[in-house]
Amino acid sequence: MDKWDQRFMQLTEEVGSWASCLRRKVGAIIVRDNRVMTTGYNGAPAGIKSCIERGKCLRIENNIPSGTHAELCYAAHAEQNALIQAAKYGVHIDGATLYCTHQPCVICAKMIINAGIKRVVYKEGYPDEFSMELFREAGTKVEKYEEKSE
Repeated sequence: MDKWDQRFMQLTEEVGSWASCLRRKVGAIIVRDNRVMTTGYNGAPAGIKSCIERGKCLRIENNIPSGTHAELCYAAHAEQNALIQAAKYGVHIDGATLYCTHQPCVICAKMIINAGIKRVVYKEGYPDEFSMELFREAGTKVEKYEEKSE
């Protein structure tokens, strides 16, 4: 990991702090040639009340374990929102790097692979080995970010 990875991971964590999820704050940024192309955080789609606005989390209420039934949530994932931003605004991300505070789930992994992202850097693990299997098969480079102690 180099100084750019450190800078981009710090920015990813800041973006994640904007999340409207009560359970987990996740941020993602897509970078090409050391330039931030798009950002995303986990939150409800436009026009839909977030968990913070509702004052409750559907997943917590229904005791849904982490890493399962991602569809049972008001929020879109941070990676999804970063990819959607690129599509919505016509931003070229083929060959880019996606930085994320957490390892992508299998649904996000499929989208990341199809978007042409070539490298994924994440900080926290996530209980979804199938996503890692897909990344390996697709040839997407995945790295766990480790902070360097000075």
